[in-house]
Amino acid sequence: MQTHEVTNQPPPLVGHDVADDPALLEGVVREGAGWALDDLHRLGSLAGSAQAQQWAEQANRYPPELRTHDWYGHRIDEVEFHPAWHALLDVAVSAGLAGAPWASDRPGAHVARAAGFGPGRGGPRLPDLDDVRRGAGAAPRAGARGGARAAADESHVRPGLRVPTSKRGLLAGMGMTEKQGGSDVRAGTTVAAPAGDGSWRLYGDKWFTSAPMCDLLMQNVLGDLSLE
Repeated sequence: MQTHEVTNQPPPLVGHDVADDPALLEGVVREGAGWALDDLHRLGSLAGSAQAQQWAEQANRYPPELRTHDWYGHRIDEVEFHPAWHALLDVAVSAGLAGAPWASDRPGAHVARAAGFGPGRGGPRLPDLDDVRRGAGAAPRAGARGGARAAADESHVRPGLRVPTSKRGLLAGMGMTEKQGGSDVRAGTTVAAPAGDGSWRLYGDKWFTSAPMCDLLMQNVLGDLSLE
């Protein structure tokens, strides 16, 4: 039952295009990505919609859960995410905010991707996807076959462990945070050293790794760590 009329609060900010930002759009055109304007407006309208706000609220309300065993006692060690998280991830990847620009020779591809972060987060925030999306950008260095999938505009982070070659798209998470440095990547002490057989060994620890069920995990290390 309504008891009184509320007049001192703004109405819900919903049903608008968060990409309708003159400064953003001017910069996109100036830097050669004018061809992406229609896609940016579609993404901006979705980000400003009630549906996207509901996804964001659900993804934050129901955090990821570690499932160590299945119903029959078999060890699975899977991270279970709410469907809203997958919906947001699908939006980000299909909009080219992961590794897609690295496979494109279109002028301004990276500008369009950068601009997409504005509409993608200016309205309802895409929760905890930043590291996943940034890591996917580096994934094309992981070999030709893996690189093509990492640059795809499809995500395949779904329940059930599968080999990467069976997926249409791959994603990469990142391991940067260390206990002594927090979010300051310059304070990292993890070191990569050649193992002598073409592989590398990592010495150190990571306090936080984004999206551990990703197909690739990028490490912030001291020295040159090849992913080939």
